Amino acid sequence: MKRLRPEHRPVDPAARLVWAPGDAAQCDLWFPPKKIPLEDGTTKLLPVLVITAAHSRFVTGRMIPTRKTEDLLLGSWELIRQLGRVPRRLIWDNEPGIGRGQRRAEGVASFMGTLATKLVLLPPRDPESKGIVERRNGWFETSFMPGRTFTSPDDFNTQFTGWLTRANARVVRTTGEAPIVRLDADRAGMLALPPIPLHLDWRNRVRLGRDYYVRVDTNDYSVDPAMIGRLVDVSADLERDVRIQCPALIDREREQEDEWQPAQTSTEVGQ
Repeated sequence: MKRLRPEHRPVDPAARLVWAPGDAAQCDLWFPPKKIPLEDGTTKLLPVLVITAAHSRFVTGRMIPTRKTEDLLLGSWELIRQLGRVPRRLIWDNEPGIGRGQRRAEGVASFMGTLATKLVLLPPRDPESKGIVERRNGWFETSFMPGRTFTSPDDFNTQFTGWLTRANARVVRTTGEAPIVRLDADRAGMLALPPIPLHLDWRNRVRLGRDYYVRVDTNDYSVDPAMIGRLVDVSADLERDVRIQCPALIDREREQEDEWQPAQTSTEVGQ
């Protein structure tokens, strides 16, 4: 019995995970418990996208307008560029804007394919699998938020980025080193950034109706009434810089530029 007992001993549920350099980054949304003033005079609770490199514990984050897929991918690309490399796995829980179970939100698969990384969607009720980023969210509320006021999302991001710079220089108890010290080793195990630019902003092509307004997220924007009935391309980024263009007019202007050519002059050189 003494010899057989170790073979039937159950697995210790308190075993600690070891993260290899560059292997994974844990992603999550944190909702600060304070409403942020917006340009229209209202206030709103806005999500903060947080990505934590699992090996180094290096944290990046920024406030985004919504938790929709377009903003999640835009924010993820910006934070990955801050890391300077691409983690081999991006770990998410059941965030509707990214995917659930076997379903991926539209555009997510192509985004992961362009980065050559793997998306890991955790099963429901499994917070332990991304406990690193979950603990950081609680830390933000107790160490970053107290005593702070914000005038806009940009002001929040400025303060949050400055605080993260100091936070990433502090020693982490579980690793015995500061995240910034371990970051080089973490980056060495990651993948290179893609060689081509990523076009991830809000994009839509609609035919302009008689009321000459187009909607982006929850806002309506007026367009030149001369464009009624034409197809227009609508795009916006994280700062909600909205651009509305008529592809037919752009093509026409390009054709006119191609047709126009400056007069050719020649000079004769005599002996």
